[in-house]
Amino acid sequence: MKRVLLLLSDTGGGHRAAAEAIRAALYLLYGEDAVAVTLVDVFRQIRFPLNRAPELYHWMIQNSQTTWGIGYRLLNIQSSTRLFTQGVYQMNHRRLREMIQTRPADVVVSVHSVITRPAMAAFRALPRRPPFITVVTDLVSTPTFWYEQRVEHCFVPTQAAYDRGVGLDMKPEKMEIVGLPVHPQFGAALQPKEIARRELGWEATTPVILLVAGSEGMGALLETARAINEQRLPCQLAIVTGRNVALKQRLEAAEWNQPTYIYGFVTDMSLKMSAADILVTKAGPATISEACLAGLPMILCDAIPGQETGNVHYVVENNAGVFAPNPVQVAQMARAWLEQGPAYWRERGENARRLARPNAAEDIARAVWRYAHYPPIVNEQRHWLADLAKIPLLVRRGLPRPY
Repeated sequence: MKRVLLLLSDTGGGHRAAAEAIRAALYLLYGEDAVAVTLVDVFRQIRFPLNRAPELYHWMIQNSQTTWGIGYRLLNIQSSTRLFTQGVYQMNHRRLREMIQTRPADVVVSVHSVITRPAMAAFRALPRRPPFITVVTDLVSTPTFWYEQRVEHCFVPTQAAYDRGVGLDMKPEKMEIVGLPVHPQFGAALQPKEIARRELGWEATTPVILLVAGSEGMGALLETARAINEQRLPCQLAIVTGRNVALKQRLEAAEWNQPTYIYGFVTDMSLKMSAADILVTKAGPATISEACLAGLPMILCDAIPGQETGNVHYVVENNAGVFAPNPVQVAQMARAWLEQGPAYWRERGENARRLARPNAAEDIARAVWRYAHYPPIVNEQRHWLADLAKIPLLVRRGLPRPY
């Protein structure tokens, strides 16, 4: 049996979704008797404050995107990235090594940018290490953290992500454009619109606007839904609040001017996207990739500064959607699209479908399986005198050498 270690963090739902998609594809292609996949939230294994990174990330995105954007720009420079990741490793090298030694693997896959380099450093501290693969889960605006030059292979979702890697001195032969991995069940569960609506109990002929706030229900979803409601449009609304229970309750207590369906966290997003005509969502890479598979045009209502800015350009430049960065603009755009008629938004849906890469998860899984059969990689062992000459203070104090 081959062992696959998938490294992630729950800072945003896209990383876990990508990891679960790769795991599902491995099981689908090779069976659970042939491959064992372990998912590890790396930040949960290390010291404060990074062990609280999922909570800090969600709070920051919800309450202070400007601060987040400033931090993103400061760290998205090669020198800053190098210093930050060296610091993470030096503070957590014992915990990182314990993490990998207690989870033996034939191949390692990282689906999170910030943990990639410290994890690689921990593996390089061993006499031998398994092959290491990165799967970039940002669509276009890819942080410098992703591009660890010593990995065996780096899968990227778009040409822009590939070009960014080349500009950061990644060897082109180590990178491959495959798209963003989406769970195999998503594509398999897509249905014709009339069947999906009948299964969901939605009206058969009235246009449906689907509002999605991600797995954590972030953003101005309540205000956006209210703004659309005030337009009194000839449509149905379907609103998915994720795990945000308070938001769901507030929406359920509201009075609506059109048929409106409120959902919490769902596992049938493919069915809902099949049944919808227009998607309103923030510019998250996972949701955009799913919408492209479903051929669903998008009104992007928000974008996290830095990491999602490029996603907006990607959707708009390919005429698969528009950007409307506040609730009033979203409502006005929804009215304009409905007035244009079905041919207008269906054309944009077809443009979105052309961006889809439905086989990304399977393509990555096949490569992971192939690398799992490679022999362990012998790490270069430098003589301690050479280390002392190059890094005098840190090594003499017994700290791990930077990588």
